[in-house]
Amino acid sequence: MNFFAPALIFCGAAAFSQAPQVPHKMQFAGLTLSIRDDARREIQKDVDALTLHPKYFNIKVERAKTYFPIIEKIFDEERLPQDFKYLALQESALVPDAVSSSNAVGFWQFKEFTAHEVGLRVDAEVDERMNIASASRGAARYLKQCNHYFNNWVYALQSYQMGAGGVMRSVGDQDLGGRHMEITSDTYWYVKKFIAHKVAFENATSGKGVVELTRLNSAGGKTLLEISQTTSVEEQKIRDFNKWLKTDRIPIDKEYVVLIPNGEGSVDFGVLAIATSKATPLPESTNPAVVKEEEKLKINGIPVIRARRGETASIIAARGNIGVSAFLSNNEIEIDNPLREGDLYFLGKKKKRAEQELYTIKSGESLWMISQRFGVQQKSLLKYNRLNKDAKLAAGLTLFLNSKKPAVPETETERENVIVTLDEDNSFNWDQPVSKKNVAIVVPETKSDSETMPSTEAATLLLGDITPGTSNVPAISIHEVKSSDTLYSVARQYGVTIKELMEWNEKKEFTLSVGEKLKIHAR
Repeated sequence: MNFFAPALIFCGAAAFSQAPQVPHKMQFAGLTLSIRDDARREIQKDVDALTLHPKYFNIKVERAKTYFPIIEKIFDEERLPQDFKYLALQESALVPDAVSSSNAVGFWQFKEFTAHEVGLRVDAEVDERMNIASASRGAARYLKQCNHYFNNWVYALQSYQMGAGGVMRSVGDQDLGGRHMEITSDTYWYVKKFIAHKVAFENATSGKGVVELTRLNSAGGKTLLEISQTTSVEEQKIRDFNKWLKTDRIPIDKEYVVLIPNGEGSVDFGVLAIATSKATPLPESTNPAVVKEEEKLKINGIPVIRARRGETASIIAARGNIGVSAFLSNNEIEIDNPLREGDLYFLGKKKKRAEQELYTIKSGESLWMISQRFGVQQKSLLKYNRLNKDAKLAAGLTLFLNSKKPAVPETETERENVIVTLDEDNSFNWDQPVSKKNVAIVVPETKSDSETMPSTEAATLLLGDITPGTSNVPAISIHEVKSSDTLYSVARQYGVTIKELMEWNEKKEFTLSVGEKLKIHAR
């Protein structure tokens, strides 16, 4: 395809030289959203990032002008609020063959099993995830199904990323059927990112695009060449807008929408934006020593590359000589994740084990940040530390990086196995004297609400430290927590129980923070 007319780029740049401002109140799918100042600041940063580079912003605007009329028609037929069309921009930037790090594909980023659930065909001949009409209908049906549970379109939106079950566990019956919601800094990140896309693109996507699409129905059995000859449109152009078809002939098992493009788009119209000579130049290092040093950077033996100001996944992937999909997969990120200047990103797949054995979590760190720091896959970290993917990490918690965490924390090589017997109602008499030498080793199979350990481990931690006798510690001592400390090890050190430690220090969780001062009383 030809390039956009230069006037288009510059007009768009002029129109959005200043990013749209996030309002205090806005309408979404019939709901009134009140956006608190803390959330407004977060969302505004995303809006600013989306509109920062006029070239890339205008490419997305033109895709929206091209594809939105089809999405709007589908949503009208399915009776889905039109606001959800901005979700396609958020999910794929309206690139038909976009692939995420988790192998979600197409305009609406469906994984294969979900695509089948919403009636899309995915096989060697057809991948309807790349068909804007089929995929939009599937997305509409999925969102409507989620809304049946909540009667709240914000929660339906949130379900698109974390599933209806995840939202149910997260919000309970809060705001079900509500028509007004408050958006705060605690609102789920995916919802805030959607609001940013709606604010950024809402006033820019009206009017006709440089490429208009005609829907050709009842084309079953025809080849793309035959359609090209009938419509007088180049076969390659038709193929570019129908990437869902992997063969030359339209199947006849059902009716497929074939798109016929009219008009000329840019060379970047159907791909992830990659810098060209006309793009805003990015800072390049002119120091040969710095360039040479960058080429040698590795984490856990894996080559990494340092992000520069303003770089997108496409740009940094091209600079690292790898595909965009491979870059996203290597770094376990999605297509719309902003890259931070100065951060290191992987050019090869992260390993299952880190070189370092243990690491103490610092305040504000996420599992992904630690995964990037040591070049180890997140799923390995979850497995080693007996965590589920929704577990919250607390500062001071020690993570195992290359081996599985023991079922019960061990701090002494001679530690004896101590697991107590619980009554039928899972209760225990905390004041009962227990000798470590005659404790029964029986623990019922029960689930625990603990976010940091399985049920048997939690039971052992709570009950296995009960030691008879008196302590030789003073009336009160102060213990400053070290990185290697656990509640178990501190209790053993002072001859007290974990329950006592938690009561004396008014703790409700098992985690400790480095530098935390624990009060120790005599028993």
